[in-house]
Amino acid sequence: MGNIYNHLSSYEREKIESGIRSGLSLREIGKSLGRPASCVSREIRRNGPKVYDAVTSQRKSMKRASRARNVAKLDNDRLWDYVYDLLSKRWSPGLISGRLQQEYPETASMNISPESIYKYLYVMPKGELRTEVLQFLRQSRKKRRPRNRGKDRRGSITNMRRIAERPEEVENREVPGHWEGDLIIGKGNLSAIGTLVERTSRYLLLVKLESSNAEVALRGFTKAFLRIPKHLRKTMTYDRGLEMARHEKLTSKTGVKVYFADPHSPWQRGSNENMNGLIRDFFPKGMDLSAVSQKELTKVEKLLNSRARKIHGFFTPQEVYTSILTGEPVALGV
Repeated sequence: MGNIYNHLSSYEREKIESGIRSGLSLREIGKSLGRPASCVSREIRRNGPKVYDAVTSQRKSMKRASRARNVAKLDNDRLWDYVYDLLSKRWSPGLISGRLQQEYPETASMNISPESIYKYLYVMPKGELRTEVLQFLRQSRKKRRPRNRGKDRRGSITNMRRIAERPEEVENREVPGHWEGDLIIGKGNLSAIGTLVERTSRYLLLVKLESSNAEVALRGFTKAFLRIPKHLRKTMTYDRGLEMARHEKLTSKTGVKVYFADPHSPWQRGSNENMNGLIRDFFPKGMDLSAVSQKELTKVEKLLNSRARKIHGFFTPQEVYTSILTGEPVALGV
């Protein structure tokens, strides 16, 4: 997660000061020094952050080195590099803490509680670094309001399979190949993203859709499911959105049987609902999704699939999904 930190020289501190004055980002400054952005951020945090001065920073550094002192746990450079790296990938402090326990079970200096991470971040002085790291966190959100697309969409889909008819094996999540699906709607209901979550691994697929009509949804979801091995295309649980009106055609093309949740029962598709909340961090409500490319969606898809999950013992959906595909035990690999 980063190299062991070597102390900055006075020349490097002058380069940092010059970079700040030139309006360069932390990553750009770090690249010019051959250092990670976390190294630059740590330097500014310690010796800034309102006005960074190379001479003053060098003096402070020499003074710190001249005396023994007890430091906050995240002043451990190796630990900070690890935490900063995963924060920048939108991992929560809880996930980072759990992953550290898994990767470094016998190394006390590489273990830290989620609360300690939060405290450390929020007590930072105001400045560029504090603003940057707090943007990495998922901000507290208001309760999600029921989506209203301007009309009652219940009872408009023919030959619906109700969720009560769904095979029992879907419920306990032990058998892979069962999915949950939904749409994230863009500004003015004119654009959409299809979301598919595999119930056992929580593996995510994102699908660009030009609109939310049934024909477009059929094409998009068909293409997505055909990326999946046939033995992992069993069922999909969906809400009662009209975009799934062609569910029978979807089944004939992919083999995926579609079951419809009860009205106003988002908990019956809990994995998908939770995932939609994470996706909204990247594509907020009111955003025009027509401008979002499939390439951008794939990037977010990979990012979320490589985000550890507490329910998986802090393994990632990608790791669990790969284990399902290969039949091998789950293996570490961020």
